[in-house]
Amino acid sequence: MSSHDINQSRDRLIAGVRRFQKEIYPNQKERYQKVAREGQKPHTLFITCADSRIDPELITQSGPGEIFVLRNIGNIVPAYGEVMGGVTPIIEYAVCELGVGHIVVCGHSDCGAMHGLLHPEKVAGLPTVQAWLRNAEAALSIVRQRSQPEEDSSALEELIEENVLQQLHHLQTHPGVAGALAAGKLALSGWVYDIAHGAVHIYDEGQHKFLAVTSEQPRTSGAAG
Repeated sequence: MSSHDINQSRDRLIAGVRRFQKEIYPNQKERYQKVAREGQKPHTLFITCADSRIDPELITQSGPGEIFVLRNIGNIVPAYGEVMGGVTPIIEYAVCELGVGHIVVCGHSDCGAMHGLLHPEKVAGLPTVQAWLRNAEAALSIVRQRSQPEEDSSALEELIEENVLQQLHHLQTHPGVAGALAAGKLALSGWVYDIAHGAVHIYDEGQHKFLAVTSEQPRTSGAAG
């Protein structure tokens, strides 16, 4: 990136801040002041990919203080005790301190992390990324054992969905999550977001597949995992 590009990216950010201060904040001033005064009380922990094309608040039309967002490469949740990085304390804090009643693991179309799992050569020069993606290798193994898709796009779609389900299983190894689930205080959901079409599919345990959320009627999904 050239110095011109760097300056341009900085200027775009500053322009965005000015627009927020002028156009957005004044219309929601009371709301921002309320959450600043009363603290955050999110209803959901939303775990999704760090991909810049995903905007959790926009997709769910959530405002300040409504969802607690955790983002990383591949919307991955290491099993408890496997990797004591930033993911584990965020989950613990969201469940045990903030008392969220819902956790969503949201994958997405054209996921670079899942591309990297399918084609390790794409991340050959990224050792920490390679290590991180080991937390999704079970999903890759399941997809390969289930079938051998002829088209790479088909394999990718299957892997994106299976990865979401495997991360939901990993979530349940976290003590706070396990306890809240046993007490009936928490639900888990698996989502896949289609970037190009603005579509969201939610895993339905009864039908064992991801079903589209339609604009005609609201959809409530049962816990997955």
